[in-house]
Amino acid sequence: MIHRLWLTFAQAVTVAVAIVFVLSTFKPEWLTLAPPPAPAVTVQQIAPADTAAGPTTDTPGSYARAARAALPSVVHIFTSKEMQSQRSPFLDDPIFRHFFGDRLGPRQEQRTSGLGSGVIASADGYILTNNHVIEAADAIEVALNDGRKFEAKLVGRDPETDLAVLRIQAGGDLPAVTFAPASSLTVGDVVLAIGNPFGVGQTVTMGIVSALQRSHLGISTFENFIQTDAAINPGNSGGALVNSDGALVGINAAIYSRSGGSLGIGFAIPVSFAKDVMDQIIRTGRVTRGWIGVEIQDITPELAASFGLPDTAGALIAGVMRGGPADKGGIQPGDVLIAIETQPIPDPQRMLELVAALAPGAEARFQVRRKGRVVEVPVKIGRRPVLPRPQ
Repeated sequence: MIHRLWLTFAQAVTVAVAIVFVLSTFKPEWLTLAPPPAPAVTVQQIAPADTAAGPTTDTPGSYARAARAALPSVVHIFTSKEMQSQRSPFLDDPIFRHFFGDRLGPRQEQRTSGLGSGVIASADGYILTNNHVIEAADAIEVALNDGRKFEAKLVGRDPETDLAVLRIQAGGDLPAVTFAPASSLTVGDVVLAIGNPFGVGQTVTMGIVSALQRSHLGISTFENFIQTDAAINPGNSGGALVNSDGALVGINAAIYSRSGGSLGIGFAIPVSFAKDVMDQIIRTGRVTRGWIGVEIQDITPELAASFGLPDTAGALIAGVMRGGPADKGGIQPGDVLIAIETQPIPDPQRMLELVAALAPGAEARFQVRRKGRVVEVPVKIGRRPVLPRPQ
C-alpha cells in the first residue's frame, strides 16, 4: 500500500514538473505574477525664483555681497604711448644717403600699449591707481564696469609711494568705493583682490592678510605694504583690495614672483597712505613732504660695536647736504638719530616716514647720539624735492 502511494506521488510530481517546464518554455508570462498597483503620487510644481533682481541672500561662506559692493567701483585702465621705431644705422651714413637719398622714408612712428586697473575714489570722477601703470603714457582710457569708456586726465602722481590720481568726466554720479577705517585691518582677515589680470576682464580673487607694515622691499621710497595671498597678477596693479564688507583697504601694487605670475605673495598700499596722497594731489597737484637733507643707513652690529652704541636702533647719518636743513640745524655725519620729538627711531625707514610727515617750515627737535652723549638738535624742516608735475 505504501509502495503504491509513493509511486502515485512520484508520478504527480513528475507531471507537475513537466507542466512547469512546458509553460516556462512556451508561455512564460503565465507564470509571472502581476505587480501590486503603485501608490498614487501627487507632483507639486514649485514656481522658479525671480532671478532678475538677483539673490536676496548669500550662500553661507560666500563673499558675493562684498564683491557686488566693490565691483562697480573698479575700472580697467588702458594706456598708450607714441614711440619712434628703430631704423638701420646705414640710413644716417652720408655715403649711403648719397646713393639712396631719402627713398626709404622718415623714421616710422608706432604706439605701445599697457593695461592696469584703478578704483573710483569719488562720485565726481577721481580715480586712484598706481604710478607705474600710467607713468609712461601719453593717452589714458578708462573702461567702467558697465562697459562705458572715457578719456582720462592725469591729475598728479607720486612716484615715491607709486600712486597716481586720474579724473574722468562721466556726466553723473559714479559708483565710488567705500574706504575702510585705517586701523580696521588685522592679520588673518579675509580680503578680495579685484582687477583686470592679463586683460582677461574683471576678476575677483580671495585670500587673507598675510602680514602688515611690510617694508625694505625696494618697491618704492615709502613702504608700508599689506601682504596678502589673494592672487594678484599683471593687470591687477592699481586695482582694489577690499575687506569682507566690500570696503577698500588697499591698492594692489606689486607681487613677489619668479615666473611673472602669482605665487601667493602680493603687496597692496594701505588705504591710509592712498587717501592721504590722493587728497594732497587733488588739492595741489602734488604731494608735499618734509625733508632735512641727510644720507642715512642701517646700523649693523659691526657698526654699533665700532661706534660704541648700546644697540642697533636708530639711523646713522652717513652724510649731510651742505646748506640743507640738517646742516643748518647742526646735525653732523656720524650722528645716530634716535628720536624725532617724542617718536623713537628704530630704523632708517621709520626716520624717513616721520620726517616726511613733518610740515615744511616747521621746527622739530631731533635727538642724536654723538660721541656717547645724547644731544638735542632743533631743525627747521625743508620741502622734499619732487618730480616735475606731468603736463
